[in-house]
Amino acid sequence: MKLIPLSQDQKYILNLALPAIAGLSTQMVVSLVDTAMVGRLPNAEYYLAAMGIGVFATWAVVSLFSSLATGTHVLIARRFGSNNFDECGRVLNTSLILSLFIGIIISFIVVFFSHDIGGFLAVDPKVGNYAGDFLHYRFMGIPFFLITVSYRGFFFGIGKTKIFMYSGVMANLLNIIFNYFFIYGGFGMKGMGLAGAGLGSTLATGCDALYYIIISSLPSYRKKYNYFKNFGFTKNIASSIIKISLPVSLQNIFILIGFLSFIAITGFIGTAQQAASNVVFSSLLISLMPCFGFGIAVQTLVGNSLGNSDIKRAKHLSYETSKLATYYTLLVGLVFVLVPRVVLIMITTDEGVIETAVPALRIAGVGQIFYAIGVVLANGLQAAGQTLYVMLSEVIVNWFVFVPIAYFLGVYLELGLVGAWSALPFYVVLYALVIFVKFKFGNWEKYRHV
Repeated sequence: MKLIPLSQDQKYILNLALPAIAGLSTQMVVSLVDTAMVGRLPNAEYYLAAMGIGVFATWAVVSLFSSLATGTHVLIARRFGSNNFDECGRVLNTSLILSLFIGIIISFIVVFFSHDIGGFLAVDPKVGNYAGDFLHYRFMGIPFFLITVSYRGFFFGIGKTKIFMYSGVMANLLNIIFNYFFIYGGFGMKGMGLAGAGLGSTLATGCDALYYIIISSLPSYRKKYNYFKNFGFTKNIASSIIKISLPVSLQNIFILIGFLSFIAITGFIGTAQQAASNVVFSSLLISLMPCFGFGIAVQTLVGNSLGNSDIKRAKHLSYETSKLATYYTLLVGLVFVLVPRVVLIMITTDEGVIETAVPALRIAGVGQIFYAIGVVLANGLQAAGQTLYVMLSEVIVNWFVFVPIAYFLGVYLELGLVGAWSALPFYVVLYALVIFVKFKFGNWEKYRHV
């Protein structure tokens, strides 16, 4: 059996995308390992419930500001494409100062209210207290995280996605080591339980920030981009970063609310169905993470091409990237449809949950095939500065198509979990279509000057 021959452009795309995919995949691994470690503590049900709240709360706060990477990435890619290397350095400087300023203020606020947040999100006071302990230490790492966000945008923009891959492997390996030490204790130190997981993750994030600082200090980068020589804050660059990033931040939050609404809808159907839906969403990460990696690659490619005023190449590379991503989601879809139990058993060993989830995963397997087109071309539009359009498209389709159809089919028509998950293909296909039409017929002459 012969593999599909790859063109030079496709090989170049994979050279950018695969390291990004590898870096993103390490985050899945560390999440599973952290859950396994916490799950072995005494009274594990309380700790696991508190950890779920803590991870959700952390993700909600981080999602508001992690999009600074998108703004930085887009601006760097444009300037790199036009060979304006000093300006790349100015964008990085401005992004770092902006991230540090936002990070310190937000960290101070959420650390102060960490136990209040944990108590608000938990029904059981014990769970709320454990969640507050976790958040207290985890929120301390926000300034470090946002520093890595700025550096990530910079290295993505200049096409050095392997830097992110090495960062992901190192930081997540340290995360596992630190978490094990602080959760269980060692060397005469008493274990901190779930709070230790928060502290360990913050220390790993600090090491990640230090890694990026060291890499950026290498002569090959320092002399080319002159960011230390021209260090300073540029107001108009900061304004551009925020203008590009803000819709992405809002999109992250609104989509989170949409999917939480979907999970709540499955709760009306039954507890087993709600648990099965959570497992299906975890399984979908197998296809979503690589799609995000292809999205990172296309932002770089479109940004570089538009920086060089080559609109035709920007569109061509986007289509080629979406094609490669679709090959992958097609393969994953076949696995989900043909052998769903093999996938589900990696997430849970509960036979009841697995059997409930099987038909939902098969439906999701069909729907996610088209996700590659939507997410890749959406990232291309973001690189062209169309972040507001992408945000409105996904939020409208999610809130006014996906969630209502899920409720109508699953609850109102009493079609159960199969009915609720049948809304996913409607959502994915419509979103892909809306993005494709804008990408194909949008005013690219205008995008070039963003």
